[in-house]
Amino acid sequence: MRNIQFEVLTENDLVEISSLQPADWPDIIPDITFYINSSFCHPIKAIVCHKIVGTGTLVVFENTCWIAHIIVGRKYRNRGVGAAIVNELLETIKSNSIDTCSLIATDLGKPLYVKAGYRTAGEYSFLEKIESWTNCPVSSNIIPFKEEYRTTVYALDKLVSGENREKLLVDFLSNSMLYVENNNVLGFYLPGLKEGLIFAVTEEAGLALMNLKYAKVAKAALPTDNVAGLDFLLQNGFSEIRKGSRMIIGKDIDWKPQKIFSRIGGNFG
Repeated sequence: MRNIQFEVLTENDLVEISSLQPADWPDIIPDITFYINSSFCHPIKAIVCHKIVGTGTLVVFENTCWIAHIIVGRKYRNRGVGAAIVNELLETIKSNSIDTCSLIATDLGKPLYVKAGYRTAGEYSFLEKIESWTNCPVSSNIIPFKEEYRTTVYALDKLVSGENREKLLVDFLSNSMLYVENNNVLGFYLPGLKEGLIFAVTEEAGLALMNLKYAKVAKAALPTDNVAGLDFLLQNGFSEIRKGSRMIIGKDIDWKPQKIFSRIGGNFG
């Protein structure tokens, strides 16, 4: 589609952006408001004839980034707007010498990203609780966040994600839960960060934190490579409903999917 203009998205656009809400997505406004108010996020709007017809966001850490919330209004789909938004964001990546850009794609959106040069780097499984949860005692190793463990949590997150995401985590650590054994942080759970991130370096820590979370949460998403986490959910009333692809463009990231026991969301992995 020709004559598409791109501008920075601002809070003044939120009312108009709400009209782009996909029917099968959670409310997009909280996420887009977060992008607007976060210095490391760069949301843009696609404009045709003075009307916002689409949006997308680039989330930048150090040498890595994520593309998030590529949304096109219903009347403008299949007209090249989504591809134009992705290309605009990729140009920003090139101009800022960012090594790698990741995203999570549905089956519907995957062809668009393949065409833009993305390749598959992994797979996520999405599950829903269909039976009652088996109540198990909460591990005595799980404790509320302590400031003394802040740098350890950052280091654990970088080890598993392969990215330096301190700027994303900083506002959510105070309400997090840690799995600590012999004064070593082996895992953490951030219930306030989107879907509730769980990273753990041991299976025991990861499953204990999953037990804490999924006693109250009915949906789950984690890498298919985390066999222990998936088996735990399937044995405790969950059923797989679909899969999604993690895709990248640029250099590979040394991430560890088997240590991800719950993702943040489609915008951060």
